[in-house]
Amino acid sequence: MGGVPADAEVEPGTLLVAAPTMFDPNFKRTVVFVIDHRAEGTLGVVLNRPSDVPVNDVLPGWGAHVAEPQSVFVGGPVDKKTALCLAALRTGETAASVPGVVAVRGPVALVDLDSDPEVLVAKVRGVRVFAGYAGWDSGQLAGEIEREDWVIVPALPSDILAPPSRDLWGQVLRRQGVPLALLATHPGDLQRN
Repeated sequence: MGGVPADAEVEPGTLLVAAPTMFDPNFKRTVVFVIDHRAEGTLGVVLNRPSDVPVNDVLPGWGAHVAEPQSVFVGGPVDKKTALCLAALRTGETAASVPGVVAVRGPVALVDLDSDPEVLVAKVRGVRVFAGYAGWDSGQLAGEIEREDWVIVPALPSDILAPPSRDLWGQVLRRQGVPLALLATHPGDLQRN
């Protein structure tokens, strides 16, 4: 076989945007932020699936510090009892200078939920908590990309804090320019041709 693997452009900090033809209910019209990508597999969180569960109900110390709507977001179908937290660091801050975080890419960092939110809050533009994650075993994501289930695009730090009232899926596609921007106009309920 040879050649470049289909997932060669995937790296921490990129977005996987579900193609309009993605009908898996776990991922239909989702935007997944990639936290980790290596030969063994890929891990990310869905950015545009808020739940009705307030963060305060599951992580009392964090509820007041998370971005609106202050609810837990459904990060994906894997291990839904696991909480992951992403932060967008303020300008001038780096993951190395902020205790309790691990760099993902640029100003986006993974937060240790055992750390003190009071120490973190002054150094971040916002944090978001996710229950569960999206995960792919070795080669699985490459296969889905080859099938054109996902569009790989760069993330903006503001994507991780996007309010649910915004159509993040459409917005991310539109900012890519033509031809990808045209996918944002897809109604989503058409049957495959």
